[in-house]
Amino acid sequence: MMEIAYQPRIDSEIESLVERINPPRVCVDNDSDPECTLVKVDSANKYGILLDMVQVLADLDLVISKSYISSDGEWFMDVFHVTDQLGNKLTDRSLILYIQQAICSSRTGGITKEMQSNLKREVQQRHVCTEHTAFEITGINRPGLLSEISAVLSDIGCHVTAAVAWTHHERAAMVIYLEDGFNGGPIIDSIRKAQVKDHLDTVMEAHHIVGDESRVVVRIVEAKGAPVGWAHTERRLHELMYAEGDYESCSDCDCFSGDRCDALWRGRCERIHVAIEACNGYSMVNVKCRDRPKLLFDTVCALKELQFVVFHAVAGAKGSTAEQEYFIRKKNGCTLETEVQREKLRHCLVAAISRRASRGLKLEIRTENKMGLLSDVTRVVRENGLSITRAEMSTQGDIAVGSFYVTDVNGGETDQNAVEAVVRELGGAVVSAVKAVGMMPMRMGSTSDNSVELRDKTKSSIGRMFWSKLERLSSSIKSL
Repeated sequence: MMEIAYQPRIDSEIESLVERINPPRVCVDNDSDPECTLVKVDSANKYGILLDMVQVLADLDLVISKSYISSDGEWFMDVFHVTDQLGNKLTDRSLILYIQQAICSSRTGGITKEMQSNLKREVQQRHVCTEHTAFEITGINRPGLLSEISAVLSDIGCHVTAAVAWTHHERAAMVIYLEDGFNGGPIIDSIRKAQVKDHLDTVMEAHHIVGDESRVVVRIVEAKGAPVGWAHTERRLHELMYAEGDYESCSDCDCFSGDRCDALWRGRCERIHVAIEACNGYSMVNVKCRDRPKLLFDTVCALKELQFVVFHAVAGAKGSTAEQEYFIRKKNGCTLETEVQREKLRHCLVAAISRRASRGLKLEIRTENKMGLLSDVTRVVRENGLSITRAEMSTQGDIAVGSFYVTDVNGGETDQNAVEAVVRELGGAVVSAVKAVGMMPMRMGSTSDNSVELRDKTKSSIGRMFWSKLERLSSSIKSL
């Protein structure tokens, strides 16, 4: 019999009043842990709050080494153990203030330009810019696709101000931000937008495959106020990939539901291990894989997309291996009762983790911002027999920066001569060309004592450890 938990109906106005009476409290603690900064959050609970808070930390490129989460009932309590990319504590006062303000504002109107201007560092643009028009493109991937798209945009006078492209299991999803290359500013005229869409449709349909539902979607961004259909770019890419059904291509060999993989613990297993079982009225989901940046964001994003509520969770890493354990139910209160449901969740989690996996060679670009730059870079890559598996480019005034992950056309290792040709043809634009590493590098001097104790002998050890940690978490939150 399917287990269903009672979910009371809460009026939106009452929920808003509760949030105003009990706004989030955020404490940034540099004293409790000798190696990490603790970000403690205490707030009235609301669906999606966990993803919003993880998103704030991910956008700052902070490393979340451990996390303890509890949101059963009407209250949310969480502790994130974070460092910067170099493994240092967060000591910049402007950064600490920004984290506190950004987490609180994520519940209301979002992060403002004033908040960003007070921060003494750049925040990567992960969301729609209110000065540009956003286009979403999804469909079957093929070598040179991004090059074809950017070339068409350049030919019709569109300047790409930012672009993020993911590929996974022969599918591609892109979010591209444009401004009018002739007049500047967003593309407002409906006829002009229709022209751009027609050209992009032509590119996507040029190699049409029966059953392919590739499409171009225009998201209109208003110059003032909140954009129509506002969305965080990376969250939107996860949604687009899920809508394309890329998870359906995740075969059983991609995920592993057994008790233990010795190769994983020795850091030599590249597979993603997902196990799901019933536990005390929840569905308990355990994820083990190689550690890498933004892993927590990607898994929480997948759970949110599938309408799951995370009631309790613990996440951490030991060496190069990450483990996360979630106690979840569907938004309607149901747990996972059938193998079909569990299999879909396993495959969706594997897909969400795999989409950002770094493959091939990483080219870092920094050069003068100019019309047609993305077209020039991607053309050089394509003409030298290389294929782009993931890309991110943005402009900052007169400077353009980007990261391009490239392989050969078959997804294999890059040819050294081809890479040297790309670097040579792009001149001084390439600032580095290094082999992509998908795992998180180990911090010097780190030991298992500084990591979450990972499951070793029994399935439920993390669960038992979590419940023992929860009481201490609650007491630490009360002291805020």
